[in-house]
Amino acid sequence: MSISLHVKRLGEGSAVVLLHGLFGAGSNLGVLAQALQDRFTVFSIDLPNHGRSAWLKNPDLATMAASLQQWMDAERLPRAHFLGHSLGGKVAMQFALRYPQRVESLVIADIAPVEYSSHHDTVFAALAEVNAAHCTSRKQASRVMAKCLKDEALIQFLMMSLQRDSTGIFRWRFDYKGLRLCYASMLAAPSAGLLYSGPTLFIKGGTSHYILEEHWPMIQRIFPQATLKVLPGCSHWLHVEKPKLFNSIVQRFLGTLKPSMLTPER
Repeated sequence: MSISLHVKRLGEGSAVVLLHGLFGAGSNLGVLAQALQDRFTVFSIDLPNHGRSAWLKNPDLATMAASLQQWMDAERLPRAHFLGHSLGGKVAMQFALRYPQRVESLVIADIAPVEYSSHHDTVFAALAEVNAAHCTSRKQASRVMAKCLKDEALIQFLMMSLQRDSTGIFRWRFDYKGLRLCYASMLAAPSAGLLYSGPTLFIKGGTSHYILEEHWPMIQRIFPQATLKVLPGCSHWLHVEKPKLFNSIVQRFLGTLKPSMLTPER
């Protein structure tokens, strides 16, 4: 299994890989990439079946992590710091557990290494409605989605992944059908029985329920060096709601790592 990943590179220095959440793209973490580019080489990756990356038949956590390992080999990148939000955080955790020798440090934004219950049914329904409606304008697509979704911010986020096909019809850039089929595997916990002992930071949105107090013992077993920062007043979209604070926390964490932990400049 080998697929092409779309990657945007910024800056020079130690490598940092940014991984976005479900239905997103590498550009979702663009503000963070800009904040880090003065000190790091930042790779903003479109996960498989998202953005401009190729599609996997089975886009589960393990297969996505394997695609990152293959990309690093092709890039001749021995190690990197990884930051992932939501689904990207799960993929980053899976990668660190499966390929710990390739990970300098880990930052996980508002997700835990646990199995979650299904909570995107209405989103998948909205995506299917737009696809069936053959929308010729973004305004039409927005109205169609509003029949299923009441969160205008979520609708606007999803619309970032709409593009016209050759006939002028708006289609989803991500593989919503493939993601729906593998959705249960993406809700699953990362591989059991493994651990990553490198520097690890979890960042939680203060009002978010993705990381709960009951998850912390599990986090510490799998990531024994893990620490936690809470962004008060933030939901799951903490990097969007308080970007300066979020970016500063990430920068401080990376800045505390000893020089021996850092990947040599390429």
